[in-house]
Order: sequence, then C-alpha cells, then structure tokens
Amino acid sequence: MTLKPSTSANNPLASNGLIRALIVLAATASIFLVLWFLGESQADPYIRATMGLEGSEETGKQLFRMNCAGCHGIDAQGLVGPALQNVSLHNSDSDLINQIVSGKTPPMPSFEMEPQAMADLLAHLHSLN
Repeated sequence: MTLKPSTSANNPLASNGLIRALIVLAATASIFLVLWFLGESQADPYIRATMGLEGSEETGKQLFRMNCAGCHGIDAQGLVGPALQNVSLHNSDSDLINQIVSGKTPPMPSFEMEPQAMADLLAHLHSLN
C-alpha cells in the first residue's frame, strides 16, 4: 500500500482550513476599515473643535427655535422633519454634526455655524432625552 500526499482536492479538512483563514482575514479587514472610518470622523477639525467645547443648553434651545423648529417643531415633536426626542440616544455627536452641517437627508438644508454654536445646539439636543 502506497500513501499519497494529501491535497485539498481529496482532503476536505485542508479546504476547511483555507476557508477559515479567509474568513478570519475578511473579519480582520472589516474591523480595520470600521476603526479607520471612526478615526477619520474624529479627525475632522470641525468635529474635534466642536467636541472640545462645552455647550450651553439655553443658547442651543434659542438656536433650535430660530433654525430648526420650523421643520422639527418648537418642542422637537416633528412636523415636516422628524421628531428629535431622544435623537442623541440613537446617534453619536459626530453623526448629528454631520447631518446638521451636510443636510444629507433632503429636504433638510445644510447649516454652517461656528463650533461653539454647534456645541450649544448639541447640548440642547441632549436635553431632549
């Protein structure tokens, strides 16, 4: 009886090992991409500047009433735009800043404001929880 070298074609265990290695590689690459993306959002100078400031809830409430209440309601209950009650529980500050600055979900307009004003608005959004 002659023993032949094992190949993946006639050894299912060898092909399972290759599949596992590819899965581990794909998972590692995915984790790396997520961490890179999160790092990039923190690297944005506007976001970093805003997050480094303490916002005034009262000033943020005034900004909200002047700029946001027409669509989101005076108490953020929603009108044309969605209700914003508990919005900061479901979205990170970075996501909220990006949404406000970009207006990426029409018909929301984009808003340009100083980092302190954005920090104030975030303080008000946090108070809606």
